[in-house]
Amino acid sequence: MAEVIIVKNQQEAGRIYARSVADLIKNKPDAVLGLATGSSPLAAYEELAKIIENEKIDVSRVRGFALDEYIGLPLSHPQSYHSTIHRTVVEPLGLDPANVRVPGDVLEGAPLSDSARVAHAGEEYDKAIAAAGGVDVQILGIGTDGHVGFNEPGSSLASGTRVKTLAQQTREDNARFFDNDVDKVPTHCITQGIGTILKARHLVLLAFGEGKAEAVAETVEGGVSSFCPASALQLHPHATVIVDEEAASRLRHKDYYRWAYAHKPAWQSI
Repeated sequence: MAEVIIVKNQQEAGRIYARSVADLIKNKPDAVLGLATGSSPLAAYEELAKIIENEKIDVSRVRGFALDEYIGLPLSHPQSYHSTIHRTVVEPLGLDPANVRVPGDVLEGAPLSDSARVAHAGEEYDKAIAAAGGVDVQILGIGTDGHVGFNEPGSSLASGTRVKTLAQQTREDNARFFDNDVDKVPTHCITQGIGTILKARHLVLLAFGEGKAEAVAETVEGGVSSFCPASALQLHPHATVIVDEEAASRLRHKDYYRWAYAHKPAWQSI
């Protein structure tokens, strides 16, 4: 079972993540970070940036791999995840852009009609992660339906990085980033699969707000099922779920999670 930490707000969650990652980088200067977009990780990145600056941590050798990317947008497009990761992670943390990759960079300039490149893009990305030594810490958000990355309900729990067709609901939800015009939202994406995500040595899932409560409950206390892809975290030997009170509201064992974290040994990090 994942460790569940219930916090007051996103800043507290961010500090817990940031302290763990900062200590990792101190001990392993070429650490490999798994990076996610969306609103949930923002406070975590902000807190990590503060620690890096205050403690003068050298991040020049830190490497990063993003979870997913749209297909059909130039990497320079402001809504591409390449651009988003650059704005929210690379610049604030001071990472070397050459050390950070997104799945879409293996398809840069290749149309979807280029079937040979598209067919092997996911395999190439997984090989690049393996060549880097694997991801040390993967940060994750979660959708209201339990998806992580672009692994929608029904995705194989053994899946590798691959090209997926976005659900129409996902395109409509993301239209707010594209002038509320769903026709501007790409139809396809390339995403790390659940199987790829589970290979990371440590998974940290962040969720905030009442809207995530059902998905969090299914992830932590429900059965493992492809219809809640995030429930695969139950199969991981080192997974941490950090949620605020609202997102934790449907958990049945909240008292135990609070007790366990309050009595966590001082020497034990997340």
